[in-house]
Amino acid sequence: MAVYFLSDAHLGSDDPGSEKLKIEKLFAFFDMVKADGSELYILGDLFDFWFEYKHAIPKQHLKVVFRLASLVENGIKIHYITGNHDFWLGNFLTDEVGLTIHRDHTETTIDGLRLFMIHGDGLSPSDWKYRVFIRTPLRNRLAVWLYRLIPPDWGIPLAKAVSSHSRNITSDREPAFLKDYEEYAQKKLSEGYDAVLIGHVHYPVFKQFDNGIYVNTGDFYHHFSYGKLQDGKLTLESFK
Repeated sequence: MAVYFLSDAHLGSDDPGSEKLKIEKLFAFFDMVKADGSELYILGDLFDFWFEYKHAIPKQHLKVVFRLASLVENGIKIHYITGNHDFWLGNFLTDEVGLTIHRDHTETTIDGLRLFMIHGDGLSPSDWKYRVFIRTPLRNRLAVWLYRLIPPDWGIPLAKAVSSHSRNITSDREPAFLKDYEEYAQKKLSEGYDAVLIGHVHYPVFKQFDNGIYVNTGDFYHHFSYGKLQDGKLTLESFK
């Protein structure tokens, strides 16, 4: 059985035509996971925006939620590492769908390989302003509580607009961080991991070092790339 790794589909971010194609490919990918997979690791930003109110979730993602639930019902274990667009995941996907949520990173051993996985926002040393002024304040419990005071019909469209604006600003900036992410992966490999998997930068990367492998899963709206681990072999592939 294979283990799959996916990140950065940013569902809900594109025009209707592009979004339809993205969803079709994503559902076909889920069918592939269902056919021969045992686990799926989502390394953040599956959704371009996700926020849970006590009695409301973004309705446009219901079909995707149903597909995730179907995978779980068929015995697929799904791990979701929060990204910078969906870090406000609440209990819904855990309690009602059956996903395992990881708030920052996770590690595991599969087929004898020790893996470290993280979404990767803010990893670059030069991205300190984002870590200090955006990442930390927005993940504060008080900020989440205050945002829930905004009615869903206002809060969800507002957050989607901010998310889209943020993505447009950073999309041209992230490639400059590729070397920093490679160095981060090498550091983690020196700590004893056999492979490091990261998302966020939207550029698929596979690098074999003397002491392990660095994989960046790229994205699932332009490159449609993903990671796969089967029979002890880790690969980076493109969905056709």
